[in-house]
Amino acid sequence: MSAVNPALRRAAPARLAHHADTATLLAGALFVLLWSTGYIAGKIGLAHAGAFTLLVARFTGATIAFALLALAGRADWPDARGAAHSAVVGILSLALQFGGVYLGVQWGAEIGVAALVIGAMPLLTSALAPWFGERVTFRQWVGLALGLLGVLLVLTDRLHIGAASFGAYLLLVLGLFGISLGTLYQKRFASAGDARAGLAIQHATATLVLLPFAWNEHFVFDGSLAFGASLGWLIIVNSVGGFGLLFVLLRRGAANRVAQLFFLIPPVTALLGYFMLGENFTALKFIGFIVAALGVYVGTRPAPPRVR
Repeated sequence: MSAVNPALRRAAPARLAHHADTATLLAGALFVLLWSTGYIAGKIGLAHAGAFTLLVARFTGATIAFALLALAGRADWPDARGAAHSAVVGILSLALQFGGVYLGVQWGAEIGVAALVIGAMPLLTSALAPWFGERVTFRQWVGLALGLLGVLLVLTDRLHIGAASFGAYLLLVLGLFGISLGTLYQKRFASAGDARAGLAIQHATATLVLLPFAWNEHFVFDGSLAFGASLGWLIIVNSVGGFGLLFVLLRRGAANRVAQLFFLIPPVTALLGYFMLGENFTALKFIGFIVAALGVYVGTRPAPPRVR
């Protein structure tokens, strides 16, 4: 038996790493696309239902979907400690984030302001990252600055702060802290187990937390085709697809690097709004898209290997 060429043996790990990076890049791009459609579907859904009613219906459907996927795949369910960690993520990333954003918009906060506040999530995540054992490099801070600049360019014509009450904007900030803390907490404590089981627990917890608020709304919805279609999209595409990909991405990379993908969500949402809702998409928005993409590239690309 002939010996394996040493050059081929050294090249094999590099090829595997390249394939893994390509798969992560494709997963990140798909995540941004799926997550961005949630703003369109959520905007439509909120016109036909109360904020908490829509969220409880969405999270209930996602709980059932993830539980069925876990049972069909004979997934290993976490122990009590692991389930508790997933429950904390559900409270932060789902109940607090979406509860704050949906109710803030329903109280009059402009959708552009909401997108800007949540678009700042990578900055807050990076600022909090050292508390969760992650290091943020200078290059990543440059990427964060470029990403935020891109988001500002995209949303320039939609930032009209002051039309809503202070409480509406405070709800958006609570949503920002929810997704930022939830992302870091999940990466640190709740990303090692089976994604299907973990996400079922997260969505079930969020459902229980928001159920009293939906009850207070009297579960108001109009039962229209638009409501049903938006709800189905939010469950299948955003919750099952979007959160499933987020779970995988957090398992593969640092939370602050994954968070920088959120800079691309406002530009992609603006582009989807142009094609699906007839909203304006200007040259300035396109420039913002490019700047945000550059920021994500600078902030998430792997560090060059050290020369010995």
